[in-house]
Amino acid sequence: MRAIAAIMVFVYHNRKYWRYDLPFEVMRFISEWHIGVTVFFVLSGFLLAYRYEEKPLDSKKSYLKYILLRIARIFPLYWILLSFYFIDTSYSKGVDTYFLQYSLFYSLFERYSVSGIVQAWSLTVEFFFYILAPFLFLLLKKSWKYCILFLIGLFLLGWGIGVGLKEFNGNPKGFLYPLQFMIGSTFFGRSLEFFFGMLLAYLMKKEKGIQFLNKIKKPTLWGGVSILILIFAIRFFARNNFVHGVERWEGRLIHELFLPLGIIIFFWGLMTEKTWVSKILSTKFFILLGNASFAFYLIHLSYFNMKLKSYVYLPDKNFVLLWICSIVIYLFIEKPLYEGCRKLIAKIS
Repeated sequence: MRAIAAIMVFVYHNRKYWRYDLPFEVMRFISEWHIGVTVFFVLSGFLLAYRYEEKPLDSKKSYLKYILLRIARIFPLYWILLSFYFIDTSYSKGVDTYFLQYSLFYSLFERYSVSGIVQAWSLTVEFFFYILAPFLFLLLKKSWKYCILFLIGLFLLGWGIGVGLKEFNGNPKGFLYPLQFMIGSTFFGRSLEFFFGMLLAYLMKKEKGIQFLNKIKKPTLWGGVSILILIFAIRFFARNNFVHGVERWEGRLIHELFLPLGIIIFFWGLMTEKTWVSKILSTKFFILLGNASFAFYLIHLSYFNMKLKSYVYLPDKNFVLLWICSIVIYLFIEKPLYEGCRKLIAKIS
């Protein structure tokens, strides 16, 4: 599913090349394929909650190990690619926000959100979730209402900080401001997507939850159909080929409240039904693409992609070539680095 999500994001980012060639309705549909990021977020919510639950909260050491593993998962490859970007001053000229870029804090500021490795804004959202995930699952176990109330409080806090800075000094760099930016590009606005993934994990840990999920007939089919229908519903609110349906509050509401439900139903189907979809996604080829999807996500746009285009630019927008590069990066850089970090972290006593 990571591979499918990454492919959707690739198509979404390259839609501009077909803006004047494809029918308006088709373009409006493709313009909402940014929901590939939502698939990532829901999947992260599910995987972390299912694997860790609230166990990292058992002690300071267990939480430290958990956080270090999460850092090892996303930062090394990102830092390597970002360093090449800064070294190559023909691309990074004028960008001097080194600390913000390396720490991923840059994506909390609207002014800097399209600098550096642009798509890495989602890593900031992910890392905020990593920090809070064990605590959120603890709240979820007590009551889903506690978890929702906490996330609402977090949203209001982010909104308050952004508006407060606007009133205080104009908030010239757009820290958690304006509201549309905060909702669409920060954990404060995207937290519900992770919550629904966690909810699926919670239900699967409970006998009553499994009984409830088993009542859903043909979840792969209906989950997949609902995702398509909801994408169509979101794109209905796009006025033209240059905007998104989520820019309207109706589209954003569908995106945050209903789309994640369709995704977790689809995930449940993949885990419990033997269908042609699950068979394809379980092949060694798709598993390899899934493993390499993080590298693909980081290189399909911004510096690496632009640099690659300067040497070779194929008619498929380098789609196949980027996947080949991603697999090589995963096998020879990302995977060895992560395994090395894991061994070092395991030695912490």
